[in-house]
Order: sequence, then structure tokens, then C-alpha cells
Amino acid sequence: MDSNKAAHIEAVQRDPRWQAVLSRDARADGHFCYAVSTTGVYCRPSCPSRQARPEHVTFYTSGAAARAAGYRPCKRCRPEPTSGEPALIPALCRYIEQAERLPTLAELAGHAGLSPCHLHRRFKAETGVTPRAYALARRGERVRRELARQHRVTDAIYEAGYGSDSRFYEQSARLLGMTPGRYRAGGQDTDIRFAVGQCSLGAILVACSERGVCAIQLGDEPEALLRELQDRFPAANLIGGDVDFEQLVARVVAMVECPRLGVGLPLDIRGTAFQQRVWQALQQIPPGETLSYADIARRIGSPRAARAVAAACAANPLAVAIPCHRVVRGDGSLSGYRWGIARKRQLLEREGEALPAPGPAD
Repeated sequence: MDSNKAAHIEAVQRDPRWQAVLSRDARADGHFCYAVSTTGVYCRPSCPSRQARPEHVTFYTSGAAARAAGYRPCKRCRPEPTSGEPALIPALCRYIEQAERLPTLAELAGHAGLSPCHLHRRFKAETGVTPRAYALARRGERVRRELARQHRVTDAIYEAGYGSDSRFYEQSARLLGMTPGRYRAGGQDTDIRFAVGQCSLGAILVACSERGVCAIQLGDEPEALLRELQDRFPAANLIGGDVDFEQLVARVVAMVECPRLGVGLPLDIRGTAFQQRVWQALQQIPPGETLSYADIARRIGSPRAARAVAAACAANPLAVAIPCHRVVRGDGSLSGYRWGIARKRQLLEREGEALPAPGPAD
């Protein structure tokens, strides 16, 4: 791979807009578009077409800029709707985000002029989640923001749109991973035990809350792994592991060295409803087997959400324990991996998976 191509790929992958494209984030529609050199078209961030490779992608601030560069609008996502034909699902996403309470499916259908059943199918096909799951995820984001702004937890709960604090507290452990008060304080008074060591794949960090293992990170530099943990829990009590914790770390390392062992661990898994569904599906893939992003999308009942599945894999905080390394492209070739494509290859080789020969991007 020549240096210019490698630099372009890196620039695209580092650009925040790339994650919006991978997750088909309808909220980004209208803020930018992306063009694909191999097809000659430009698309909305939420376009359901097959995922483009980063080396073929260029971002533009508007459709006019993309057209000036010689691209034509995609016929599937229609980034330039005709007059009086707004982008329905992105508009509904904005409606949900601005609503003071959770709108019902019937209310959304009436707003869109569709039957509830048809709206439900269309919304899930384009976003990868149901309208209710989307609304709950956005409400989760709002409560996190409000917890950072408000002096009182109760104020934050009501500002985020919850009708009662009891309803919120029922969901807070799954949503935040800790009590709202502790989350507002950046994890203050929350004990996170951790240890950083070495394994055959490089540096490894294992962290554990009172609920279970909350992070398994791989990398080249131990200091970088620790900084990432500190950024995630800025006010938590980070406690170096003792002898008992070292035994847990040894079990994790054994799982990395021999993924087929499938060492059972208590896990503290935190994520959106959609991420939870993806991660649960990943845990059902047996060692030595692989599935494509499209396969996972079909398994979770969102067959058009392959890009959102890829984004959920990229957000996985638990290497090997949630085996996102067992997800590959539709043609069987290896795609990106949060901890590096070389590590993904090694893990699959250890599981006995027959892999294609390394390509230039590997």
C-alpha cells in the first residue's frame, strides 16, 4: 500500500464522521455527505447501501460540493430529496429527540402518516433498532448530559424526560453501570480494580467493578491502556489488583492465549440496547467459526443494520470475552478490529479458523 493511500485511510478512520457512516446515524443526515469513488455517487450518513471501504470515501459538507466534484446522488438513500419529500426517518429521529416524553408508536405513526406496523418495520430497517429502543437510547444520552450539569440527581432525571425517578432507578444499573449519584461524580466512590500485564498479543489491561469484568483491553503501550481506563472513570477509585485479582487476570490471559477455552467470567456489560443485542449474538458464535456483519444483523432481527453491527463491534470494551474477532466481511476477509487487524488474525488462527492469505491492508 502506498503512503498516500495509507494516509487517506487513516484520515477517514480518524474522522468522527466515519463512525456516523458506520452506524448509519440518521442524526448526521443534513450535516454532511460522503462520496464513494468506486461508484461515483454520494450518500447520506444513514444510507443503507453496502458499506464502502475507507480508501474509497471522501467527505463533503454538502451535496452541492459533492456534485461539484463530479459525483451524482445515490438513488437508494436520495440525499437530495425532491421538494415536499423530506427524509422521513431522520425527521422522526429528530422528533423523538425533541419530545419531552417518550412518544408512543401510534403517535409516531400518526405524525409520519403511516400505519404503526409499517412505520415500525421501516424505522428498524433504516436505523437497526425499534423506535422505542432509539428513544430510550437518546434518553440515556440526555440523562448522562443532565447528570453532568445538574446539582441534584432528581433534577437531572426529570430534565431528561423521566416521569418518575422510580422508573429511572429501575433502569439505572444497566444504563449507567452504577448509581446515578456516582455517575454524576465521574464514578466517585466506585471501586474499579485493575491490572496491566503482558500476553502474547502485547500489553493487556483487565478491570473489574463489583458487577464483573468491565474492561479487557489490548494494545502496544500499557500506559495508553491505563489512560483509557482513567478517561472512562475519571473519579473512580482505581485500585491495583491484589493476589486474588491476579488470579482473575491469569484466567483472562489464558482465554486470550487459547480462545477455545471459553473461560467463564462474570461480565459487567454496559451499552445501548442495540449494542447489547449485538454483543449477546457475538457470544453465541462458537470458537473456530466466523459470521459476517450481515449474518449478525439477521440474527438480531435487523437485516439491514450491518453497518450498525460493525459500529457495535468497534465499541466492544471486552476483547475475546465478547468475541467480535469472529465477525468478518461477507466475502470472508478480515475487516477492522479495535485492537488491530494482526491481533484479530492471531486469535482466529488460534481457534483453527481457515483464513484467507494476508492482503495489503492487513
